[in-house]
Amino acid sequence: MEYSRFPKIELHLHLDCSLSYEVVRQLDPSVTREEYRQSFIAPAKCTDLADYIRRAVKGIELMQTREQLRLVTLDLFQQLKTDNVIYAEIRFAPLQHLQGGLTATDVVKTVNEAVAEGISQTGVEAGLLLCTLRHYTEAQSLETVGLAEQFRGTHVAGFDIAADEAGFPIDNHISAFAYAKEKGIPCTAHAGEAKGPESVWETLENFYPVRIGHGVRSSEDERLLQFLKEKAIHLEVCPTSNIQTNVYPSIEDHTADKLYRSGVSLGINTDARTISDVTLASEYGRLQQVFGWTKEHFKKCNLEAIDHAFVADATKARLRQAIEQAYR
Repeated sequence: MEYSRFPKIELHLHLDCSLSYEVVRQLDPSVTREEYRQSFIAPAKCTDLADYIRRAVKGIELMQTREQLRLVTLDLFQQLKTDNVIYAEIRFAPLQHLQGGLTATDVVKTVNEAVAEGISQTGVEAGLLLCTLRHYTEAQSLETVGLAEQFRGTHVAGFDIAADEAGFPIDNHISAFAYAKEKGIPCTAHAGEAKGPESVWETLENFYPVRIGHGVRSSEDERLLQFLKEKAIHLEVCPTSNIQTNVYPSIEDHTADKLYRSGVSLGINTDARTISDVTLASEYGRLQQVFGWTKEHFKKCNLEAIDHAFVADATKARLRQAIEQAYR
């Protein structure tokens, strides 16, 4: 089955990890295709998550002015349209884009306006998630969640924590997530990727997210799987990325199929379209090939993603209808 023509939902997608060669050339004409492959795309195997994340550095360097941020955002919308994604939640850390003199508010405003432009240009619907990072201070985390509050009612839909899960504890971020909970800001959080199920437990108990970014190592703990089902916590699963970051040796060892069969809510995502050099259609193709997944599997994953999307009920109803119709 060729999944490129099927409508798809993507909830786990990093803006700064998804720059096409075309937009990189536009922002820095000196970059050759060979340099792009070297600097922006990760090898099939990185040593770990920290090694994989290093591939985002060049992209972030090219996202320091209003026009750069706008072009990168619009470029991603074109990629989503080509991949037939009908709703996406795009995440990024605003505080990584202050090197050119913009304020954090300028950054969010710029990307937010570019999202509005992308939606009207392509018809792809989208929300923005603002990320704090594991190595940030408590003040930086609180500043980031403050931006999510400040831009409520725009395309900014929620709050997230990303970066090196194994290298940094959660302590600096507890107060930011408590603030989000108090203000009713929807949250997701990266966990159970670079560390095992204990990281997912710790994240659930301290941050109270309704979704977990990755969360694939939850499969190692039956009690955790039960808890995820009881609380209807959704896992944002990104298969290829997990192989590259060495969570699993190969796609055959990935837990996506086990998690699906356990009844846990999950959706399939690219994580980083450029760093992992994938599309959602290619991810579906891999799962079909390796685990024998069918249209029914992908339909369920897309409907679960819609249920857990940080978007208005009217939009959910419209998206559901599109998925139901296409996957009949």
